[in-house]
Amino acid sequence: MGAHYDEIARLDAAYVLPTYARKPVLFVRGEGMRLYDDDGREYLDFVSGIGAVNLGHAHPAVADAVAVQMRTLVHVSNLYQVEHRAALAERLSDLAGGGWKAFFCNSGTEAAEGAIKLARRWGKARRGEECVEIVSAERSFHGRTMAALSATGQASKQEAFAPLLPGFTHVPLNDIEALSAAITERTCAIMLEPVQGEGGVYPCDEDYLAAVRRLCDERDVLLVLDEVQTGFFRTGPAFAWQGYGVRPDVMMLAKGLANGLPAGAVLASGTAAEALGPGDHGSTFGGGPVIAAAALATIDALVAERLGENALATGAVLRTALEEIATRTGAVTEVRGRGLMLAVQLAEPRAQAVAAACLERGVVVNAIGDSIVRFLPPLVCSSTETAILTDALSAVLGAV
Repeated sequence: MGAHYDEIARLDAAYVLPTYARKPVLFVRGEGMRLYDDDGREYLDFVSGIGAVNLGHAHPAVADAVAVQMRTLVHVSNLYQVEHRAALAERLSDLAGGGWKAFFCNSGTEAAEGAIKLARRWGKARRGEECVEIVSAERSFHGRTMAALSATGQASKQEAFAPLLPGFTHVPLNDIEALSAAITERTCAIMLEPVQGEGGVYPCDEDYLAAVRRLCDERDVLLVLDEVQTGFFRTGPAFAWQGYGVRPDVMMLAKGLANGLPAGAVLASGTAAEALGPGDHGSTFGGGPVIAAAALATIDALVAERLGENALATGAVLRTALEEIATRTGAVTEVRGRGLMLAVQLAEPRAQAVAAACLERGVVVNAIGDSIVRFLPPLVCSSTETAILTDALSAVLGAV
């Protein structure tokens, strides 16, 4: 690290609120799976902006779409019709099998807020003013704004900001009896991640998610799926629920929607799509022409390059290699995930040290808490890159 890094770090410490414990590296350029720091050193990226850069860094189709739109029209607000927004909504609906309407925002946490408001409005119209409660899962993560944080099932992220919003209940994931017992006449929605991301990459069981869908139909509540991290071919299909064969009423999208640019969306179908009207919700920047153009280019490239198929194939190779490390070293007790959304559970609480040692070897991975290391590479990842990752991980686990 040179003088440029030192100056950036100094300014960051002096003028930016310390809400992140930043790693000692300054990335200045990216291409595909690779990142480059201010000294020109190359790294393999298995974080992809926390699962956002699904196409890989600096994809030319997205860059070109953004450049053209930036020179044409950047912003006029949602008070008017704008280029690309309606086309993007249609494209998302088609990806999800048709019959969806979209609300656009700027992030996953905003998508959660929009979905919560929609569900409450739907519940009130359905069963009266008291039908506003939402059941979500322990260990879940839906965002850091107040309603999204209230839906989140992690006390460690909530305690400092109490009191939270009332109306949220949390039950263990994959426990259908606990979920059924939590539903009352005041329940308007069940909110779940098909694969819990920030909670440690814990997938819903196949039978469980199907049982949740049946339960929602029987008890007349909405099924809201948080696809912020699982969406856009991360687990193979366009959306993880398609791999389960379980269609939600509402889904939340962000991260991979515009390949790293700030974009989010709430998609609703059936009666849920009728819940909100003019003035009920809004966003100054959501679905603006630049972001919508980027998202359209992103989706087109993901489909054209068949990256969902690659996520399944390369994810299977990586999972096998990680399981071999677990068997051979004993340092890993479990491998979890779907597609190219994978994690290892370490036998000892040293995830931060493992991630730091991997970074020194030029491999960027994500430590979740004390004992989980997560892998979310761009979907252009190949078995060549996964072999470099697993070689580095094997060496690090033996040395840390």
